[in-house]
Amino acid sequence: MAKLNVARFHADYERHPGDRVHLFKTLGRHIEPESVLYPGSFVDISPSAAFDRVTYVDSDKDAKRFFSNSEGVEELVRSKRDDPMSDFQVDFRHGDYREPLDLADESFDLLVSLYAGFVTEPCLRYLSPGGCLLVNNSHGDAGIASLTPGLELVAVVTSRANTYQVSTSRLDDHLVPKRGGEPSIESLSAAGRGVAYTLSPFAYLFEKG
Repeated sequence: MAKLNVARFHADYERHPGDRVHLFKTLGRHIEPESVLYPGSFVDISPSAAFDRVTYVDSDKDAKRFFSNSEGVEELVRSKRDDPMSDFQVDFRHGDYREPLDLADESFDLLVSLYAGFVTEPCLRYLSPGGCLLVNNSHGDAGIASLTPGLELVAVVTSRANTYQVSTSRLDDHLVPKRGGEPSIESLSAAGRGVAYTLSPFAYLFEKG
């Protein structure tokens, strides 16, 4: 089977070219994780533009083909890094993140959950104490994180015109439902989507105690 053209495939995948790269480079000015875990990544390699050691997990066959072209992936990542000649490591695991992964518990400093379903519950075990979870609310995973013991909201990430900012102000004003009482983990899991909150940042940053 011919190798997948990584650059072309990734260009077709990106709806807003460079948007996620800006996100992770902005985040990298606030935290400095040595290792990052990105379950449900598909072919979004943008964390590698900012961080040196990233493990990607996805069950999609096209994601497997994409990452199997390691030379193409390396070239693409280098084109997005501020220092193209710096060392970095890209690791891909083909599988369902909801099942146990061949990864050591508490071995990552940043866990990423973006548009990938309920990542927090099955993957929090891999996040080290003091590590951070970056999560959005597209499927309700931010709500689940807010209800998970041991996780504390430490910042929010806002987005405007593809520009990101990390804020630590007014954190108590976030994750307040617009209507009804506080949801439960069970209700969020059953609904498969997040509730509407009074404030709607792009993502939330939680720290694991």
